[in-house]
Amino acid sequence: MKFLPYICLFFLAPLAAFAQQQKAVKHTCRILFFDGPDAAPEKLQLFDGVASIEVDLPRMNFSKVYPLRSGPLTLCLLPSPLSDATKLPPGAPSVTVAGDVADFYLLVTSDPANTVAPVRMQVINASSDKLRVGQMLWFNLTKNTVGGSVGSEKLVIQPNSRVTMEAPAKGNLDYPVNLTFRIPDNDHLYPLCETRWRHDPRSRSVVFINAENGVRTPRVMVFPDYREPPPAKP
Repeated sequence: MKFLPYICLFFLAPLAAFAQQQKAVKHTCRILFFDGPDAAPEKLQLFDGVASIEVDLPRMNFSKVYPLRSGPLTLCLLPSPLSDATKLPPGAPSVTVAGDVADFYLLVTSDPANTVAPVRMQVINASSDKLRVGQMLWFNLTKNTVGGSVGSEKLVIQPNSRVTMEAPAKGNLDYPVNLTFRIPDNDHLYPLCETRWRHDPRSRSVVFINAENGVRTPRVMVFPDYREPPPAKP
């Protein structure tokens, strides 16, 4: 029996290594430069600690899908290509990605104070266990509470928060959207959106509720994320 601890360690070590390998998935990401100013760059270099690739920074839709190497990553956006981490400019905008995040959105926003690249980044986990096809991920970037109906679903989203909503409809069809908002310290409900949207059951969506300077009524922006299915195996 005195050998039992050593036997357990012998079997547990490969299992731990296997578990680490399982978590080190290859990453994919799509990029969105949300509300980017006209003067901001439209392309930058995305450096993953080993190599860099040129990426688009679209304002009104998601970029194409970018595959990235597996394992935990520290991503940086740079104005020029880089292949040596020791030469990374101090203060470069960066963000970390956990090794088990298979798919994510890289949300880019403006940061004119950064002299390396005038942006900052945020990672949104979009792996299939976090955001499924048909679902909607809502971000309320305002100080207002927003609520109402989105197709078959009810929405209540507090200021500066996020909510994942189930599919608002079944099938490829239009559905009604009726939203109101409440400003701080005021119980009155103001109309925000009364329209119809199209549901694509093949796609998931990210929705931003954003404040505009000098305008009381927030703006609602929807970004669908449709992925082409992989080709059928022969």
